[in-house]
This record gives sequence, C-alpha cells and structure tokens, in this order.
Amino acid sequence: MRSTLLFAALALALGTAEAAETQRYVVLTPEATIGHLHATVDGDTVSVDYDVKDNGRGPTMKETLRLSEAGLPVEWSISGATTFGSKVDERFAVADGKATWKDAVGAGEAANASGALYIGQSGTPWALGVYARALMADDDGRIATLPGGELRLEKGDTLEVGSGDAKQTVQRITLSGLDLDPTHLLVEADGDLFAVLATRGLLIREGFEADAERLRQLTVELGEQRFIAMQAEVAHRYEHPVRIRNVRVFDPKTGTRSEPVSVVVYRNRISGIQPLDATGTGPEVVVEGEGGTLVPGLYEMHGHIGQNRTVLNLAAGITSVRDMGNDNDVLDRLIESIESGKLAGPRITRAGFIEGRSPFNSNNGYLVSSQAQALEAVRWYAARGFPQIKLYNSMNPAWSAAAAAEAHRLGLRVSGHIPAFTNADAMIAAGYDELTHINQVMLGWVLTPEEDTRTLLRLTALKRLDQLDLASPRVRKTMDAIVEKKVAVEPTLAIHENLLLNQDGQVPSGQAEWIENLPVGAQRNAKRAWSDMSAPGDREAYAGAYRKILDGVREMHQRGVFLIPGTDLGGGLAFHRELQLFEQVGFTPAQALRRATIDMAEYLGEDQQLGSIERGKLADFFLVPGDPTASLSELKNARMVVKDGVVYFPSELYPRFGIKPFSTAPAVHVPQIQPPAPASAP
Repeated sequence: MRSTLLFAALALALGTAEAAETQRYVVLTPEATIGHLHATVDGDTVSVDYDVKDNGRGPTMKETLRLSEAGLPVEWSISGATTFGSKVDERFAVADGKATWKDAVGAGEAANASGALYIGQSGTPWALGVYARALMADDDGRIATLPGGELRLEKGDTLEVGSGDAKQTVQRITLSGLDLDPTHLLVEADGDLFAVLATRGLLIREGFEADAERLRQLTVELGEQRFIAMQAEVAHRYEHPVRIRNVRVFDPKTGTRSEPVSVVVYRNRISGIQPLDATGTGPEVVVEGEGGTLVPGLYEMHGHIGQNRTVLNLAAGITSVRDMGNDNDVLDRLIESIESGKLAGPRITRAGFIEGRSPFNSNNGYLVSSQAQALEAVRWYAARGFPQIKLYNSMNPAWSAAAAAEAHRLGLRVSGHIPAFTNADAMIAAGYDELTHINQVMLGWVLTPEEDTRTLLRLTALKRLDQLDLASPRVRKTMDAIVEKKVAVEPTLAIHENLLLNQDGQVPSGQAEWIENLPVGAQRNAKRAWSDMSAPGDREAYAGAYRKILDGVREMHQRGVFLIPGTDLGGGLAFHRELQLFEQVGFTPAQALRRATIDMAEYLGEDQQLGSIERGKLADFFLVPGDPTASLSELKNARMVVKDGVVYFPSELYPRFGIKPFSTAPAVHVPQIQPPAPASAP
C-alpha cells in the first residue's frame, strides 16, 4: 500500500517550482569522462539528454517523461540509438487506467494499470531514480512492473559525499528485478538521483567527480558482499572422498564416451576412475550420476569478466575463462577473491590489453602514446605473469612489430584486433600469433586504407561483405598467410550472429533454446536488433554478410587454421551457442567439445592439470544427463559442476539470477558420521 501523502511530497520534490531545473551528471571510467546526462525538470515533466561514447561507440538517447502525482510515469517517449546503432522509438502512456506501450519488442497494453510501473526498455539511467522514488514511497518496497515482473527495493546505508559547501549525505538504494543482477544507486535527501554505481561507466552528479574512485570501490565491495554470501550458500565442500557413480566420461582426445564408471574426487583432485563394482574404503559422499555424462570443464576464451558473470559461467560448465581486456586492478582483486575461495568463479587467464590513446580509444588496460610506452606496457605485463598481450584498435600500426618482437622475446603470445588504418596481412607480418574477431580479419577485404575502424564503422561496414568474392586475390593472400604462418583465429561467431541477424521483436536464433528460462526483462532486451537496419536493403545485406562470415570461417577450418572458441558476450549459455556455431562451420559436437577443453588447455599450457578427466588432474568437470556428443544442446542441462573439487548445482545457482533452472540436482548421499563414544571410567 502506498502512502499518498508521501507521494505528494515526492512529486513536489521533483520540481514544481516556477523555473525549470537542469540536473547534470557525468559518466566516468577510471581513465576518462565518456559521457553526460542532463535532466531538465519542469513541473511534472522531465526532458533527458544522454550521450555516452567509449571505444568509439555508445548510446545516444533523448527521453521525455510526464509523472503522476504518485511519481509514476504516465507518458514516456524515448528516441535515439543503442550502443551498436540500432534505432530507438519507444512510447508509453496511461489513460483512464489503461496502459499502452511500444518498444523494440512490439506493442502491448494492460488494463487497470494505474498503479503499475512501466520499465523502459531503452530508458536512460535517470529512469532508475524514478523507479527508486516510487519504491521508496511504497510500504513494502515492491511494485508490479510492465510489461511484466516485479521491481524490489532495499535501502542501504548512508554516506557523505562532496566537500565544503557541497558536502551532503546520500543513501544507497539497491533495485532488483530489472535484469539478472541488482542495480545500486545513491539518492539525495530529497530523493533526487545522485549516482548510479559501476566500476566502469559510473554516473555521478557533475561537480562530485572527486568521489568517483571511492564509489567504484564501494561498487566492488557491494558485489563482493553479494557473491561471498552466495558462495557460502551454494559451494559444497566435502570432507570425505566424493564418488560420482554410474557416469560415462567424455574423453576429448578420442571424442568418445566411456562405459559406465565411477569417478572419485578427493579434495581438489581426481583420485580415480573406477569400475562400477569398485567399493570405497571408508565414509564417502556418493553422487548418483544415473548414466549421465561427465564433461571436462569448458574454456571460454574471450571474456571481459566481472563479478556478475563468474557464477553464471560456472553454472554453464565453464571452469576457465581467458580475460581479453579489463581494468587490471579490478581483475587482480577478482582473481584473488576466487582463488582464495571467497567467491565462486572460473579460473582466469589474463591477456594484457594495450591500447593507443586517441579520441576513440577503449578506456581499458594499459594506454600508450608512443612505441616506447607500448614496449613498456609489454614488459609490465610480462613481469606480472601475463601469458599474452592483446593490441587494440587505436594502436599505431607502426608500433605493432616492435611490441610483438618484445613480447616474443619475453615469452608472451601476441593477439589482437587489427588497428585502424591497416589490415590483417600487415599484422600477421608484424608478428601476430592470434587474430581476434573474424570481422577484424574480413574488414581488410572491403575497406579502403583511409577508413577509420576506431568507430562503429568496424561493425557497420560488415554489410559490404555480402558482395565479397571469397575467391578474390585479396582474400586469397590473407588466407594463405594465416595458413602459412600458423596464425590462430578467434572468430567470436556468436556475437556476430547477434550483431548481424538480431531483429526487433524476434527471438534470436541463438537464444531460442533458453530464452524462456530468463527473467522477463532479460527476455525483452534479447528481442531487439543490435545494428541499425532501417535503410532499404540493410537487413538483407547484414544477413548476407553473416553467411559470408560462416563461409570464410568454414574455409579456415577446412584448411587447418586453429580456431579458438570465445564469445565476447560474457560466456555462460552464450558459449554453448558458440560451440554450436563451430558445428555449423564443420566441427562435430565431439570435436567442438575437444576444442573447448583439452585443446585450449594445451594452448594455454595447462594440459597437465586440466582439459580432461584423468586420475591425478584437477577436479574441473560437469555432469549432464544425456550425450553431448550427439547434441551440444545437452550442455545447458548441467546438473552438477565441479571446479577445483568444490561442487555446485546449477539448480541452486540460476534462481539467484532470476533464471529458471534447466535441470535438477542429482541425488547426493552424505555419510552421517557418529562421533566416538566417550571412554568409560576405569
């Protein structure tokens, strides 16, 4: 039940003064200011201007809201473009208690909706403050939302921000139900939005930039608190040996499954693979495998991992992730927390991200302005145990050969994007060992030398691939060089599928198997285009480009190019889709599983400990009920995941993100050990 009096006060606080007020915010990374949000409040109407650009791309939005006396949107229009350029034209209105809306998914309506809160699909961060106001005025902090679901609020502690005359007290608010993860905000005493917390892309009131670093650290701490508590609830550590009975073991080296056996784990090692009739030697935990398949833990080879994706990767059977660029300090802290057992998460291999400074640079990793600084960055990463470097879009191509030579001298592999104003041929000649993203390779076949791929052009120009002749001399030269130099290619097919094929209002083909298990908000966001396809012929050109990408990668596979599976989508279920796309370019399910397990362990030099289920190796594997060598769709049905000997059940993990589990946990029998009776008195 809502307090009408409080709502009236809140509506007054929004701004009923005669003069309009503009609330100004900035968007920050640790390295730079990357955007702004200006909200002009005029009575019950708010006009918002929002623009963010990082790595040459970002959303640009204009929105207008009219709020009821209760602080709820009754009219709302949103227009602009998303991060990757798709057009936004969203509308919402309430009249006579009936709500109507139109977003990228389509049109909808709801009767008796005057008390419901509409969640804008493309709303700016300022809308989060609207949601917070509404929930703070609600007696139980819960409001039904449109088009579906429920939004929940939890009040946190207060803190001081600013200094001198600008010093003030703000309160932390946590919103849950918008997506897979909660959102943390700070609100001022009058209810106005002060900040939206994030480690990157922090939004904060203009004039309070000095508080940004402290708020980033607060964001990390809040995430740690959540996931430490989750780890305490879902991590099953057993004192006694764990016998997983009646399972078939997938051997990635042969591509076959064993006859039914029992796999025994003690602490963090596989202590035995035994016949079914083998008996234990003392108290054991017994897991009923019921004839399912044990698969070695998967390697997601293109992550930018944060706290919010560690658990979801585990739930999908991913026990190792290669991070391809991150805030180095934040990543170090995350790795330390995982390795200490505080947080659940995969093993993380780090790639040293090196980017050149430019108006379009990614604000990540190590930023350089000269070849000398690029070499310094290589040495910095080498001294800290990074096995490879990754060169990025704004790197001066002329520095690449020297950086690669220094990396090789120090024992590091070299991977990367193709920097602007060059092509894959030049970077192969410069010493690249691995090419990241198939678009980075193929754009060199359709761009002119002066075209700038530091912008969205590196994505929008892909539609030119539709007219590309893969038999042309330009293509042949690059293909031959990749083969001759034994350069690995990480195509990230799944993200290109989303970029080139996703349509507004349609279920993406790559998510059809699991989208209905997601919360309403996540389903809604999935059913939207990534790219702007508004011009005549664009949709067909992008679809043709995707077919050409598959043809190109298929040829690479046929010619023996070493293809590396990674998503750049956060991993999890998306990684299963990546393996299915490997199947489309010529891999069998068993071969795709091999590539994602033992092949990647060998690639990273970890095959003596990981990549297969063998006696003495680390206990990293997962249990599925069926046969993944017959269908990779089986992967999502993981019933149990073991990482470093710790047991997790996806049926316990997924609900903590609002995801409906795909399977049930196996039966587990834990021995009840009676303490020894006290010795009797003589």
